[in-house]
Amino acid sequence: MQGKRAVVTGGANGIGLAIARRFADEGAEVLLTDINRSAAEAASRDLSVPFFVQDVSKEADWSGLFADVRCRFSGLDILVNNAGIGDMSGKDSPETTSLESWRRTFMINTEGVFMGCREAIPLMAEGGGGSIINISSIAALVPTPFITAYGASKAAVLQLSRSIALHCAQHGYKIRCNTIHPGQISTPMHDKLMADTSKLAGVAFEDVRADYLSRIPLGEFGDPLDIANAALFLASDEAKHVTGAQLVVDGGMQLTN
Repeated sequence: MQGKRAVVTGGANGIGLAIARRFADEGAEVLLTDINRSAAEAASRDLSVPFFVQDVSKEADWSGLFADVRCRFSGLDILVNNAGIGDMSGKDSPETTSLESWRRTFMINTEGVFMGCREAIPLMAEGGGGSIINISSIAALVPTPFITAYGASKAAVLQLSRSIALHCAQHGYKIRCNTIHPGQISTPMHDKLMADTSKLAGVAFEDVRADYLSRIPLGEFGDPLDIANAALFLASDEAKHVTGAQLVVDGGMQLTN
């Protein structure tokens, strides 16, 4: 990763922060983005990397980000589209999801990824290639009636990524595009999901946690570093022949669905 230039969206905490840290530790030049300025500033200080305040659902923010990337790095080798949201209210079923919630989820989780890829492709192609890594979810691969919009948005990311991989290959851009599908990873977002489930179901948090844990064959929640290590491989030259792939990091959860 020495000398490679990388952008990680949603890089101020959780999986995004772990990826940005792993890349920086391996010698990459990293620019992290996040919608939360104070969190981005804290992560920037922690990792000694620059940051950019970005709402990934806004086209103008993507244009501004890539203008900054061109000025700062003069090119780009790696883009990790990590920023995303999920409705943890318990109202994201096929019957109860509001159109507003559905659209907001897709604006961030899917349209944000599309715009990032669209901006990255010409810049990476100018530099002779690169690696786009889109963070999807195990929710893209199994039915998710309890988080309907989230699962559908992450499935769209998978299909989009495969199309981008083929498009770039057919045009000789030497740009690889792959997806990572985390399972249950210990992050603030996952903790909130369990807490909201506990409140909605009227059961103890520890009981909810035990139930979630029981669904993982390997018997433990994943760590953000597990996803960061997967991203490190896909970003590296060791993965030069890997494109259009789905890397599932879920402790075996998919085996039981």
